Amino acid sequence: MTAAPAQDSREGAVTDEPEGPPVHVRTAFGVRDATPRPRAHLPGPAWSCDGVLLRPVSDTVLAAWSAATIEDLGAGGVDGVRLARPVRASDGRRVVSGWSACHDVSGEVRPRHDDVVAVSLRLHRALARIERPRFVDDRDDILARADRMAFGERTVTLDAETGGDLFAELARRRAAAPVVSQLVHGDLFGTVLFDGSGEDVPPAVLDIVPFWRPIEWAAAVVVVDALAWGGADAGIVARWGHLAQWPQMLLHGLLFRLAVHAQHPACTRESLRGLEHAARVITELL
Repeated sequence: MTAAPAQDSREGAVTDEPEGPPVHVRTAFGVRDATPRPRAHLPGPAWSCDGVLLRPVSDTVLAAWSAATIEDLGAGGVDGVRLARPVRASDGRRVVSGWSACHDVSGEVRPRHDDVVAVSLRLHRALARIERPRFVDDRDDILARADRMAFGERTVTLDAETGGDLFAELARRRAAAPVVSQLVHGDLFGTVLFDGSGEDVPPAVLDIVPFWRPIEWAAAVVVVDALAWGGADAGIVARWGHLAQWPQMLLHGLLFRLAVHAQHPACTRESLRGLEHAARVITELL
């Protein structure tokens, strides 16, 4: 994730730069003698160590599942998307002392919002064969609560000043959207890497943040984020208007981000302004 305040409002954002990977972690992943070099312009802190990218993780179970799923996807590949292949520790673990590893991939986060939506759709075609992870139903973090609130499956009291009032107003416009759900990556904005060396280098994805929702919803979350915090033009809404149940998917994506924002302890009235802008653009379709 980037350092923009609105990005930091999302679950799992790292606001204080941690120290680089300790020796025992580098040893476990086979790069003990490497000099860790910070990788700028990536979603969150990361260090390159002789071709291996080491990153701190906040959820060991999620990180291990993500690595296993990318390994699975990598066997068949994803058309038009590079996957950062996980690196296992010498004992087979995917996470060591709160650190995960993958083969380093070129690129950086760039404001190519429509391309991120396209990556979302391509990635989710490949994810369609992956079964529903059990822990998706067991999670009770901010993202999980916000997801269920967006779809009317859970009620949580939200701070009025940081999004609760707007959430309540927009929730009255929510309607059933008969779209098939599957495994999706629900946090692609600000996490896709683009290599500037040539147009023939596909975008790269480092990991997967799982939700069991329609692929159109995952695309809508990217659009909401791009409008709120990425400086995207309002035309991005129309450019993806062919997607099924698009107005309602945008509304559900907006409700999701509002619920995340209103629950996050680092959020303020000022950091809500981007979502208010996104709401003005999206409600014109409802």
